[in-house]
Parts: sequence; structure tokens; C-alpha cells
Amino acid sequence: MTNRVVDRWFNNLGKRPVLAVTLSILWLILITWVGYGWNLGSIGLIDETEPLFAEASRQMFVTGDWITPFFNGETRFDKPALIYWCQAIAYAIIGVNEYAVRLPSAIAALAVISLSYYTLLMYLARQDELEHISRPTRRWLTAALGAVIMALTPEMIVWGRTGVSDMLLTGCVATALLCFFLGYAKEGEGKRVISNLSSQSLFPNKWYLAFYVLIAGAILTKGPVGIVLPGLIIAAFLLYVGSLREVLGEMRFFMGMLIVFGLSVPWYALVIWRNGWNYINSFFGYHNLERFTEVVNGHKAPWYFYFVVVLLGFAPYSIYLPVAIARLKFWQIKYWRSQERSQQLGLFAFVWFVAIFGFFTIAVTKLPSYVLPLMPAAAILVTLFWSDFFLDKKTRGQGDSLEDNSSFPPSPPPPLWSAWVNVAFLSAVGVALFHLPQLLGNDPAAPNFPQQLQELNLPMLGGVIWLLSALIIAVLLLRRLWLPIIGVNLLGFTAFLIVVLTPALFLVDHERQLPLRELSAIAVQARQPNEELIMVGFKKPTVVFYTQQNVTFLKLTEQAQEHIQNQAAKKAQPPSVLVLSQPKKLIQMGLQPADYENLGISGAYQLIRVPLKS
Repeated sequence: MTNRVVDRWFNNLGKRPVLAVTLSILWLILITWVGYGWNLGSIGLIDETEPLFAEASRQMFVTGDWITPFFNGETRFDKPALIYWCQAIAYAIIGVNEYAVRLPSAIAALAVISLSYYTLLMYLARQDELEHISRPTRRWLTAALGAVIMALTPEMIVWGRTGVSDMLLTGCVATALLCFFLGYAKEGEGKRVISNLSSQSLFPNKWYLAFYVLIAGAILTKGPVGIVLPGLIIAAFLLYVGSLREVLGEMRFFMGMLIVFGLSVPWYALVIWRNGWNYINSFFGYHNLERFTEVVNGHKAPWYFYFVVVLLGFAPYSIYLPVAIARLKFWQIKYWRSQERSQQLGLFAFVWFVAIFGFFTIAVTKLPSYVLPLMPAAAILVTLFWSDFFLDKKTRGQGDSLEDNSSFPPSPPPPLWSAWVNVAFLSAVGVALFHLPQLLGNDPAAPNFPQQLQELNLPMLGGVIWLLSALIIAVLLLRRLWLPIIGVNLLGFTAFLIVVLTPALFLVDHERQLPLRELSAIAVQARQPNEELIMVGFKKPTVVFYTQQNVTFLKLTEQAQEHIQNQAAKKAQPPSVLVLSQPKKLIQMGLQPADYENLGISGAYQLIRVPLKS
């Protein structure tokens, strides 16, 4: 009776498009608010990378120079301009603050999640049409599940709440790939075999057109990788299904390339015209070619690095990735080529996942954020696997259902071994959390953090959440109840995010970043006109953003001593400098309390004024 009521409710939902759209929007707003909107601007900028983007964007906003990014008085050629433009526009709308810095990343995450939701609905609706059956419950629950898995994924949340370019790249690349697939599926509806050469339209369909615009956005976000990755994925997919020439024709490939380069090249031309070979060598040479072929900034890792990143970054759903991929039987080329285009979503997500994973595994420089663009594909793969468990017994028994039609792969058996691995994984995470303070080690910038973490009982709460989740899943397995297992993982992660991760982030901010913000505020108030601010022993870009002035970074105390002596010899005005460092560094510089004016101490840092003595 309950299943019939649910089915009737979802069936009525499908017949009332306004209600369906409204509920879909509310659902997407809810899950993205939990993952990305809640407390987005309540935590200060996090060193080292985030304030580099924030300050370069602020400089762009203040100076009106929308071509060349600057940080701390120097050009910053690490990334192209789109992320700076987005943050500067956010500054213009809501002011220069942390929320504005992170808003472009949150919006990019929302775009990917929303378009994935739509794509899953399209895929399952078309599948029902092909099988001449109505399964509204499965269709809507699967789309909702896919959206929430994608939204509540550790890697997506970390970068969706950070004001850097990684989530914007993922937003452009992932939505571009989804637009490509939607355009590809649209062209394949009704088995249309219309020659592209005889087509009257100069432009492709709206989805392909959106694809080209988004690729231009990806190029403006991170450079050549913005077109290389989608191009590699689409080429591999089309070669596999044997439709490369046909699809390139219907995409109006050459017209599309004109759109892509027409939108992306002008800024590159302007920045090269203004900065010449300095930009070419820095961006294309160092930040692209060398990152792929050599170790840059010490970011070296073993070949299995991204296996660990995906395991933890897509946890706890990563446990089901192997069985979800095996379920596809991607090696059955004849089967996949026989499917209507819209039903090749699983294969497309697989190629998407493998191409990005393989590309960055080959690359020499490795960072966790590099594989962020494959997370939407991973979520789609796991969602499609679990979607068949939304089939009730009545649906499974019909002759034209997925299970009884030999042209479609059978429904998967219950994921028994994967579910037990799920139990073991969550148990291991829970046990590790109990020992987290010991595992963290010592951070000189936040020496009291492990102790504070333990005093708030956050490791214990996290351990209890995951051990309880593991216990519930084990009970469900023993009772042969498969469907609620994915829900337990989702609820466990949501509880962990709200109860443990969010308070831990506030604690990290209080211990590690708040002292720098407090001393930056003191520096702004105490600084005399043209007085230099020197940071000794470390580089914290947040100080540049919060003081809104250039900072001299000196790594060694000997360099600081020499620099102060040189300033004294030049008789710089005013005859003093501000020095921000750790107290032990001041002693190493030979400074005694009588040699300087103490302006403030906060956390592990001290701000002083040193008179220039010739």
C-alpha cells in the first residue's frame, strides 16, 4: 500500500510540471545550501592559496585593470582571468569580503549539481519511453539521489567553499560535458539519420552551443587544460561508439571552434600584448607544460596518489565505484553501440572518469584538486548503479521491464561484498577519528589545535557517527535491506559535516587564521604613511588582503637583518618598519625588547615596530 501511495504521488508530480520544477528547485537549494551556502563567508581566508586569488581580484576591482592580474605589487600569471573577473564582480555586488571571494565557487558547484539532476531525469524518462513503462518514483528518486551524492562529497565541498579557480574549472568542464551529452542525446532521439552536410542550420543545437561557450569559460579559467580534457573525453567516447565523424558534423565543429576561440583568445591576446614573453613563459611554460612534465613547487606524489584521493575525496560513496563500473560492462562494445544515444550516459560517465584520472596520474606534478572534475562523473556512476534498486517488485515483474528485456543488461545483484567493505571502511574511519589528535602532529601556526579539538569532543563525535553508521549498515545487510544503505551513508556524512567538520573549521580559523587577521587590523591602524611591513620566516598572503598593502616577505632572519640595515642606510621615511613574525624569529634576528615597540601578540605571531638606526 505504501509503495502504491508513493508511486501515485510521484506520478501526479510528473503530471504537474510547475510543482515538479518548484520541488526540484527547493531540493537543489536545500542540499547546496547545506554543502556550500551555510557559513560560506563566516570563516576567514585560508592561507596559502585562497588569499592570492582574493587579493588579485581586489586589485582588479580597485584599479579597473581587467587584463593583468597583480598580487603584492607583482604580476600573477598562475591562472587566466575568469576567476578574477567573477570575484571582482562579486565584490562590486556584495562588497569585498570572504563571502564574495567564495561565491563563484559555490555557484559553479550549484550549476554542476543542477545540470546533473536534469540529465539524470532526462536519461531515466527516455529509458521509460523506450521500455513502454512508467516509473516516476525511480526517476525522481534517482535524480534526487544523484544531486545529493554530488553535493555532499568531501572533495566537492572543500573546493566549492574555497575561493580559488578549481571549482570554477570543474563547473565549466562538467557542465560543458553534460551539455555535450544532452546535445548528443537530442540529436539521437527518434533515430534521426539526417546528414549534417544537408542541414540548413549554420549553428548546432542549443546544448552544443552551450558546450562551446562553457569550453571557452574553462580556457579562461585554467588555460589549455580547459579544452584538452573535454576534447580527450569526447573523442575517446565517440571513437568507442563509432560516431566521431557523424557527431563532429552535427556539432558544427569548425563553427564551434570559432565560438570557443572567439570568446577566449581576445583576453590572451591582450595580456600577451601587454606583458609579452613574461606571460608566455610563466603561464604556458611553467604553469602548464612544466606542471605536466616536471615536479613543480614540490608537489610530488606516488603513482597511486589519486586512488587515495578518490577513495577519501568521494567517501563514503567511493566504496561502490568498482562495482558501479563493473556493472556497466564497458567492454561490450556491440551492446553499447546498439543503444540509443540517451542510454549511453553510464558509458559516457565512465570515459569521463577514466580520462581525467588517467591524465593526471600520468602528469608528474600531483595535487588533490586536479581530479576534482571527475567527481561529477563518479557521482553519476554510483547513482546509476543504485537506481536499479529503486525498482519495486511489481515493476521488476513486467515483461517489458529492464530486467526481462534481453537488449538491456540485467539489474545488478545486491552489492553484498561492497556493502561489507562499506561497513569496514566506515569502521576504520570511526576508529581513526578517535585517535585524530595524535595523528595530526604539531602545526607551529596552531600549536593548540589538537588539544582544542579534543576538548570540544569533536574526534569522539565523529568516531561515534561513523561507527554508528557502520553498525546500522551491518544490521541492514543481515536483514537483506539494500536500498536504505546509501541513505545511511548520506545521513552519516551530513551529520558529520554539521556536527564535526563545521565546528572544526571554525576552530582551525580561530587558532590558525584569526591571529593574522587581528594583527593585520593592528597594522592598518598603527602604520605610518609609506611605512614598510615585513613578514619574516613565513609567507601568509592573507596579510596582504586584510591590510590591503604590499608586504615584503623574507624567509630567512639573516635576510631580514640585512634588509633592515639597508633601509636604515637609505634613510627611508618614515624611519621605522613594521615586522610580523614569530617571537623566536625576532630573537634570531638579534632583536631585544628594548630594540623595538611591541604592537601586538596573537596566537603564534607578534607585530613590532623597529626603528631604523644607521
